[in-house]
Amino acid sequence: MPLGELYDPSRGFLVNDTCVVEADVAVRKVADYWSHDSKKETGYVGLKNQGATCYMNSLLQTLYHIPYFRKAVYHMPTTENDMPTGSIPLALQSLFYKLQYSDTSVATKELTKSFGWDTYDSFMQHDVQELNRVLCEKLEDKMKGTVVEGTIQQLFEGHHMNYIECINVDYKSTRKESFYDLQLDVKGCKDVYASFDKYVEVECLEGDNSYLCLDMLGKAICFLHGVNLEVMVFLTWTTMLNDARKGVLFIDFPPVLQLQLKRFEYDFMRDTMVKINDRYEFPLQLDLDREDGKYLSPEADRSVRNLYTLHSVLVHSGGVHGGHYYAYIRPTLSDQCIYWYWSSRFKFDDERVTKEDVKRALEEQYGGEEELPQTNPGFNNTPFKFTKYSNAYMLVYIRESDKDKIICNVDEKDIAEHLRIRLKKEQEEKEQKRKEKAEAHLYTVIKVARNEDLVEQIGRDIYFDLVDHEKVRSFRIQKQMPFNVFKEEVAKEFGIPVQYQRFWLWAKRQNHTYRPNRPLTYQEEAQSVSVFGFTNFKLLPEACYMTYGLNSYQHATLVPDHKYGLCSNICRKLFFSGCWQVGQLREVSNKANNAELKLFLEVELGPDLQPVPPPEKTKEDILLFFKLYDPVKEELRYIGRMFVKGAGKPMEILARINKMAGFGPDEEIELYEEIKFEPNVMCEHIDKKLTFRTSQLEDGDIICLQKYSEVASEQCRYPDVPSFLEYVHNRQVVRFRSLEKPKEDEFSLELSKLHNYDDVVERVAHHLGLDDPSKIRLTSHNCYSQQPKPQPIKYRGVEHLSDMLIHYNQTSDILYYEVLDIPLPELQGLKTLKVAFHHATKDEVVIHTIRLPKQSTVGDVLDDLKTKVELSHPGAELRLLEVFYHKIYKIFPLSEKIENINDQYWTLRAEEIPEEEKDLGPHDRLIHVYHFMKDTTQNQVQNFGEPFFLVIHETETLAEVKVRVQKRLQVPDEEFAKV
Repeated sequence: MPLGELYDPSRGFLVNDTCVVEADVAVRKVADYWSHDSKKETGYVGLKNQGATCYMNSLLQTLYHIPYFRKAVYHMPTTENDMPTGSIPLALQSLFYKLQYSDTSVATKELTKSFGWDTYDSFMQHDVQELNRVLCEKLEDKMKGTVVEGTIQQLFEGHHMNYIECINVDYKSTRKESFYDLQLDVKGCKDVYASFDKYVEVECLEGDNSYLCLDMLGKAICFLHGVNLEVMVFLTWTTMLNDARKGVLFIDFPPVLQLQLKRFEYDFMRDTMVKINDRYEFPLQLDLDREDGKYLSPEADRSVRNLYTLHSVLVHSGGVHGGHYYAYIRPTLSDQCIYWYWSSRFKFDDERVTKEDVKRALEEQYGGEEELPQTNPGFNNTPFKFTKYSNAYMLVYIRESDKDKIICNVDEKDIAEHLRIRLKKEQEEKEQKRKEKAEAHLYTVIKVARNEDLVEQIGRDIYFDLVDHEKVRSFRIQKQMPFNVFKEEVAKEFGIPVQYQRFWLWAKRQNHTYRPNRPLTYQEEAQSVSVFGFTNFKLLPEACYMTYGLNSYQHATLVPDHKYGLCSNICRKLFFSGCWQVGQLREVSNKANNAELKLFLEVELGPDLQPVPPPEKTKEDILLFFKLYDPVKEELRYIGRMFVKGAGKPMEILARINKMAGFGPDEEIELYEEIKFEPNVMCEHIDKKLTFRTSQLEDGDIICLQKYSEVASEQCRYPDVPSFLEYVHNRQVVRFRSLEKPKEDEFSLELSKLHNYDDVVERVAHHLGLDDPSKIRLTSHNCYSQQPKPQPIKYRGVEHLSDMLIHYNQTSDILYYEVLDIPLPELQGLKTLKVAFHHATKDEVVIHTIRLPKQSTVGDVLDDLKTKVELSHPGAELRLLEVFYHKIYKIFPLSEKIENINDQYWTLRAEEIPEEEKDLGPHDRLIHVYHFMKDTTQNQVQNFGEPFFLVIHETETLAEVKVRVQKRLQVPDEEFAKV
């Protein structure tokens, strides 16, 4: 500040030789974003963003905070059998209930799924106005025939009258139309009132734009009956053309007035959509009766006071290609509009809800430019201004006279009983999960697999290993609970007395199989559950156990590398004597605080099928599990378990195995050991003459058996256990979709991952009833975009089906197909080009697909194109251009080969060669014309529109050239004046 201003008495800085300094101090609480509790701070909760659903969240919050609308949604009839993902009313009821009673942010996935959206749609921003209208239309349709029928119209529907009034003739045409929202111009308008003035602005129709009054035609013909025909036609036409006034007036406004601000519009000069960031003010109180009801039609009911109070401001922050949406909402309306400054205003920004002051909620959403304060006030610096890209795009006003009706009380009695029960149950389950998560460190989960689980799962849910632990009975047990007490819980659950229970620990082997490893000892069962906080064991070499000083262990058998994937000096399995403590086992669980314990419950049954005490297990005893395979039915099932002696031989127990399988005692059977299934299946034949120990069979191993039959090996698809397991391992059900309908599953086929290209297309062709499989072209699935990959699979371009289904590190079960008109190998020998043909006299562009041999020339392309398009005259000549980023880069010579022409990134444009270009004078020039604009914010030049060639003559002035360019572009004078 200059000293002259400081000493100036009129400025008020110096009073009685004292310098007066005034300062505005704003005290704000420093908020931690991550620890912010919206419910605690504001009483409201937000909505979770699925990726790009902030626009939807802002609209849903606005609708939710119109209590009359919320109550109507609650009263929509739904049933307890409805599913939220398939019912928009139920999904919206569920969402509103959670917003009203939940303590944390609410997910919107059920609602979007009820819209029919997939994950891809959730990452795409849609138009808010369109979403609002579609949602209201769906709800309006569902409300028909119910107690809330007509609610949408009662809240949001208004009516206006379009009129045309002749000036010189006593004639007026009117048409009544309804609206749910109003689109108001922002460009050229300073505020909402200016937009309404423009909305009802009268347009004069005169001169060439006179009104053609068809209703006057009958009167004119009757009046001129008998007059000369030519005179009658002239007089009738002049009678029908009248100067007129055209406009719009409002018959009535709705209780809830939704104003869509036209922040986005199409710019003809730039040939693109742009966002209007101009300053645009909106009042806290909107009076639509002002100036003696200038917006109302003569038929309007003047007894209704159209005075509105601002309820919500929906904001868009960003540009035309994307941005962020949020809303400022005033949930409760006070008696006086001025109370807005003291009543609560909240910002609903996805999951976060905060209190905001009036300046941030309103004035900062006007848009326009903001001026930064000068850093050196003593100097005459030009202030720096920047455009504010955050501004209001939708306003919601509520009529004062309807305020008490709309801002009503909504409580639980407005919610259907079945909905309350369902949602309360969901809330309780969610709270229980939260509680369990908080107390997880105090508990462990014990999953108990039984013989019944193996019978139920093997051959149905699983084929390899013994059980899916996710489908067995789980017990959530306090870690300090004695194991014997846990056994009592098991006795209550399964009805197996404690003395008949024996539990085995499961171990994950290094070949990725999961098998019962050893039974718990009496000493281990005397411990608390906490000592079992592990899911598998570290397998150590024998030398390590000698170092740890173990006094008793069973000698570990060394096995070949190829069978178990272990080093030759690593033992396959460890057995521990009863004196060894479980707590000493090395824990390798990946779950730090909630390790799961997996157990197998062994229950032995006597002749009367009642439980008996388990037999004592010695070091020589081996527990084996048996599966039976039927090659005719292609079925595999679990038939039981058995203890055998390590020194015994399979041939000694064949009668027992046959009895278990339900065969006669002398049935000849084949035995196989199921060793592993990842990454490849390993199932080896067992020599019945060798001992179990020699065959390297130990506790938890699986033996698969089948009847011996030479006939089966000839007539069955999978004659033995290894071939069947190989089939199951590589079996893949593939969902096929037509490339024209990429979101709809058309059919499914069971294939093998090892099928080659020909196998797959033959199966598809057979299903479609197509004789020639080579006409099938397949395209892989993109797991990230959930769309077909841009390039199809080449003929025999992949080795196996598994290669078709993989996308980076993810595997899909979807393939897209298309039926070609020619075989794919032949098609791949051709070059396919997409050419955009621009008609010489019509304003149209048609894309044509040209398919020619790769050795063809550009001239061949144009000759083929001539047979498909309409030319301005028979002798017209064509040329082919390469266009990129709205500029012409090349005119292709007619002799150029098409093999190397790329139409994936560049546009190929074909057009007729104008006659004036064929006869260029020696001083004439053919120049390239393209459209561009300067983006001052980014200091860049951007091209747009369709480029073209223009002949410039030597004597032509720039003004004459501009006239020809304007005529070519057909741009109005006022728009072209900006060029």
